[in-house]
Amino acid sequence: MPWTRRWEIEEATARFDTASMSDVHHRSLPEGIFHLRVDDCEGVARYLQRIGFLRSGELVLTCSKAGDGNMNCVARVLTSARSVIVKQSRPWVEKYPQFDAPWDRACRELDFYTLVQPFPAVASRMPQLLNGDRRARVLVLEDLGLDGDYTGLYRGGQLEDLEVDALAEYFSALHGAYATECGRPELVNREMRALNHAHIFDIPFRDANGLDLDRLQSGLGAVALPFKTDARLVSEVRRLGDEVYLVDGPCLLHGDPFPGSLVRTSGGLRVIDPEFAFFGHPEFDVGVWLAHLILADQSEATMRRWLDRYVYPPGFDMAVAWQMAGVEILRRLIGYAQLPLDRSVVSKALLLERARNLVLQQSL
Repeated sequence: MPWTRRWEIEEATARFDTASMSDVHHRSLPEGIFHLRVDDCEGVARYLQRIGFLRSGELVLTCSKAGDGNMNCVARVLTSARSVIVKQSRPWVEKYPQFDAPWDRACRELDFYTLVQPFPAVASRMPQLLNGDRRARVLVLEDLGLDGDYTGLYRGGQLEDLEVDALAEYFSALHGAYATECGRPELVNREMRALNHAHIFDIPFRDANGLDLDRLQSGLGAVALPFKTDARLVSEVRRLGDEVYLVDGPCLLHGDPFPGSLVRTSGGLRVIDPEFAFFGHPEFDVGVWLAHLILADQSEATMRRWLDRYVYPPGFDMAVAWQMAGVEILRRLIGYAQLPLDRSVVSKALLLERARNLVLQQSL
């Protein structure tokens, strides 16, 4: 592993293993650091005033939870002049505070927004960054509205051609932004990659990972067992994690391209939450997105349209992208990062078999 040490990965997964809901009820930030609370309108107003964000005479009217994200505390703040999103990362996962998480992820997201500003085809498809506070790990972003994300795709929704084209254009521009530059900037994001690596390439395939699949869906544990114990499959998954995902590459990646990171707006599709971003191999982003097209049961025509319109960076390996798609399907079905899928156990078994074939390159 060129950029990281195995202990960093083991440390990330050890924190996951030892966490307990019983010993974490309330967590707090260090003294002197602003702690965002969606029910504390006055506190949010004082903070925005202190960082110089509020204009003369601008008042904070309401503060409420924005979205159903897992990682961060995200508030929609309505002022007398505008509506904005205030987002803070903490040293834990917001939805599961028993799990530690890299505190600096908001800083890496801030780095990403800064890097894409010179590229209109990328920046115009994302919320505008209005303010960044590295000390408090807070971002203030343009509010994209109340139309919601694209997780409805998992419940029968279908992407429209214009949305497919917009997303292909976005990822083409993102992956091509720095791909041919020798002196490209640095965005390694090691801690978030370690966390992601654990949840994608390792934890789902452990014998005892603390996840009772049968509690999620009766019979899922038995269906998953042959895949968790397939030595050839698990070996290839871990090789892809170590030799592709963890290896620095030439392209700027979003790092978490799935329907929950896409938002519908009056101006069309927008992309959010680049906190897992890093310079790596574009096959990861492409493979993960293809996996979600499959999981959301999008048509072959939709998949083909996206693949035809995506501009492949130099050296792109489509075989590796399909392998990454297989890994993503596996971890979404038998790992902790579950999706709102309305599928039977039989259907999931078929998806798992398809995923195994993709990882082992037996068929598409």
